[in-house]
Amino acid sequence: MRNVGQSLLLRRARPDDLDGLYRLALGAGHGLTNLPPDRDRLAERIAASTAPPGPCGLPSTVLFVLETGGEVGGVAAVWPRIGEGRPFYSYRIDEQAAACEPYDLAVSTRTLTLTTEFTGQTEVGGLLIDTALRGLAAGRLAARARYLFIAEHRAAFPDRVVAELRGWQDETGASPVWEALGRRFYALPFPEADRLSTHDHDFIGAMAPRHPVYLDLLPPEAQAAIGRPHDEGRAALKLLIEEGFEDQGHVDVFDAGPTVSAPIDQLKAVRDGRTDVVVGVADLAEASNHLASADRLVSAGRTEAFRAARGALRPGDGGVVLARPLAEALNASIGDLVRHVAF
Repeated sequence: MRNVGQSLLLRRARPDDLDGLYRLALGAGHGLTNLPPDRDRLAERIAASTAPPGPCGLPSTVLFVLETGGEVGGVAAVWPRIGEGRPFYSYRIDEQAAACEPYDLAVSTRTLTLTTEFTGQTEVGGLLIDTALRGLAAGRLAARARYLFIAEHRAAFPDRVVAELRGWQDETGASPVWEALGRRFYALPFPEADRLSTHDHDFIGAMAPRHPVYLDLLPPEAQAAIGRPHDEGRAALKLLIEEGFEDQGHVDVFDAGPTVSAPIDQLKAVRDGRTDVVVGVADLAEASNHLASADRLVSAGRTEAFRAARGALRPGDGGVVLARPLAEALNASIGDLVRHVAF
C-alpha cells in the first residue's frame, strides 16, 4: 500500500472503492464469505450497501471502508437484521449425557445441531485490514466504529448482535471440519459451497444434516478445530470479547469457526459512548489544557454521511472542542453533533 500514514478514517463504501476492496479480497483466502475475491460479487456488496433503505431505515448491508492516504486499507460491515428473506444457519454445540447405573457407566458426548436462532438479529463481520496498517490499531478502529454507527441509528437495530468468525485452517489452507463433515453433505469443494451459500437461499437448508452430529465420530483434528478461529482472526475475536461479546456455544456451519453474540446495549462503545455538540475546533496538540482527551474514537454524520476517526477533543462551553485534524477528517463543523468513546 502506498502513502500509508497515521490518519485513518472509516466511512461508508462507494462504487469507486471496488478496486481497493478487490485487492484486499485477493489476499484474504477462501472462507471469508463476506469479502469474496470476485469483482462482480464485491460490486454487488457495494450496491447492496448503497441501495435505498429497507423497512428498518437502513439497507440490508452497511459496508464500510477504512481509508488512509486516499486508499482503501480495510473493510468492515454491519447487517442490521439477518435471516430476513433467507435463513441464517449456524450449529449449536449441545452436550448429551447417558448413564446405566447397574453397570456404573456414564458417558457425555457433544453434538452439533443445525439452528436458525439468530434470525432477526444484527450481524457484524467482514473485518479485514491491510497488513501494511499493522501497528496502527486499524482493526480496533474499524471494529469499534461500527458500534458507534449502531448507537447512532439505534432504533433501526434489534436487541442483540452476533459475529461469525472464520474457522481454523491447517498449513495447506484446508479446514479439518469441512473435510471431515461439510464435504460429506455438500459434495463440493469449500470455495464452491461458500459461493453458493451467498446466492442460493435454500442451499444450506437443503443439504445440511437434519439430525445432530456426534463430534466423537469426527477425526481428532476436526474435533480440535470446533470453535477455533482462523489464525488471522484471533485478534478480531479478542476485540469482540473485550467489547462484550460472549461465546455461547455456536459455530459456523461450514468450518465451525466461533460465533459469538451480545446484547447491543451492553457493548462498551454503545453503553459508554456519549454525544456532544461541537463548540470549537482548535490545535489541541499544542494546547496545555489538562482536560484534553487525546485518545477518543469519534464519529459524525448519519447514514451515508457517517464517518469515524481517532483523535483528540476536550470539554468546551456547552459541548466539545475537536482537534483540527479530527474535525477535518469527520467533516465536522461547529454546531454538529458527534458521538465519542474512549479508544
